[in-house]
Amino acid sequence: MSYLIPTEFVTKMVDSGESKIFMSTRDTLIRAYMAGAILALAAVFAITITVQTGSPLVGAAFFPVGFIMLYLMGFDLLTGVFVLCPLALLDRRPGVTVQGVLRNWGLVFVGNFAGALTVAVMMAFVFTYGFSAAAGEVGEKISHIGESRTLGYAEYGLAGWLTIFLRGMLCNWMVSMGVVGAMISTTVGGKAIAMWMPIMLFFYMGFEHSVVNMFLFPFGMIMGGDFSVMDYMIWNEIPTALGNLVGGLAFTGLTLYTTHVRTAPSRAL
Repeated sequence: MSYLIPTEFVTKMVDSGESKIFMSTRDTLIRAYMAGAILALAAVFAITITVQTGSPLVGAAFFPVGFIMLYLMGFDLLTGVFVLCPLALLDRRPGVTVQGVLRNWGLVFVGNFAGALTVAVMMAFVFTYGFSAAAGEVGEKISHIGESRTLGYAEYGLAGWLTIFLRGMLCNWMVSMGVVGAMISTTVGGKAIAMWMPIMLFFYMGFEHSVVNMFLFPFGMIMGGDFSVMDYMIWNEIPTALGNLVGGLAFTGLTLYTTHVRTAPSRAL
């Protein structure tokens, strides 16, 4: 059977959240590290395509290859565990606690950031031939994204901060649909198609993904971007991560769980 009905794949979501909470620290960090690194490389790939073709749509169409690869390998993104782990808590799985959920989120954040930062340093070296030459068109393009998506929001004050938050919500609504997409099919092709659709949408729309930003902003700072660590944290990473949490859980995790696991009584005719 190549397609699982909602009651089956939502149960898989809860089971997955539970397994991640009880995963060892070593395994959690390694899986998160690889996820952050692969997604960062996929961002470079998509931006390179956009610059070379002049078409953001083509770049967005190919960005999902990174997401698909990392989830087929069983690696973890912060945006995914934001959705899956709370479901195990809500389902009252034995031994699942708030502390366990927060521990998982913290470890995945650290692992994702380390992986994305590694790729940021490597790509900065590659683009500049060991920091001995100009970065080139693609490197310059990536290096200026951090400025526009920190100071650009800061110009609008609270309205800018809320804009990032909402873009983070919309992002993880789509990204979490991609996470679920990996569970609705038992074939590689079916999983890839189900993951590809929402991921392409979020990237093309320019929504804010906390893990992608873990690459874009450190890379920009390495390349001499005119913004600080505090600019990055206050005017992007913090509101983006909060938006990712709220959007993914509210629009995907809770809606699927409450309507396919904890369903309301059937309406009497």
